Amino acid sequence: MTRLFLVDDHSIVRTGLRALLATEADLVVVGEASHGQELLDCLPSTPADVVMLDLAMPVLDGLATTTRLRAEYPGLRVLVLTMMAEPQRIGELFAAGARGYMLKSAGQAELLLAIRAVAAGGLYLCSDLGLYLLQQVLAHAASPAAKATNSRYAGHLTARELEVLRLLATGLTTNDIAAKLFTSKRTIETHRQHILEKTQTKNTAALIHRAVTEGLLD
Repeated sequence: MTRLFLVDDHSIVRTGLRALLATEADLVVVGEASHGQELLDCLPSTPADVVMLDLAMPVLDGLATTTRLRAEYPGLRVLVLTMMAEPQRIGELFAAGARGYMLKSAGQAELLLAIRAVAAGGLYLCSDLGLYLLQQVLAHAASPAAKATNSRYAGHLTARELEVLRLLATGLTTNDIAAKLFTSKRTIETHRQHILEKTQTKNTAALIHRAVTEGLLD
């Protein structure tokens, strides 16, 4: 039997959760609180296995409560149930010791799945949030800046060399680049030679091809 403690400053939310959980034979609600400090005051006399808590609460909010629980009740598992979907906030809660993060818009079946996963010692992230974060990661990985950063040559080329490389790729001549960067033709030729050596290419055409395939150029 998993003992649950509900923490939310809206009594209607707690009432709804109680009604939902009352139908589950392996779950029992042992207490309620309207904020983190009230929870901490109750825990010595009301042991629990999983705390389901909101983030935006008076007196002691969800993040501060999670931090306190990790320090004072390390065996108690925290499942966040909130409307907040900011990636930074999610990271902060898991870093503070939360074991699960759910949106209040999630369905009943997934909420029960999350409770049982956290109670069993696992981690759980709401599927909608997981998909959103995956899309963010993939979008970042596909950006030209990320490709350039991840290239095996990015760490070898200086910022000025990368700048010269990108100008070469636009079809500008050495004189054009020198004028654009307010430097001498000899300086640009030196940069070009260094770039060829670092990328192990023999001419500008081969250089541009490798730069594109390596993600240095979009």
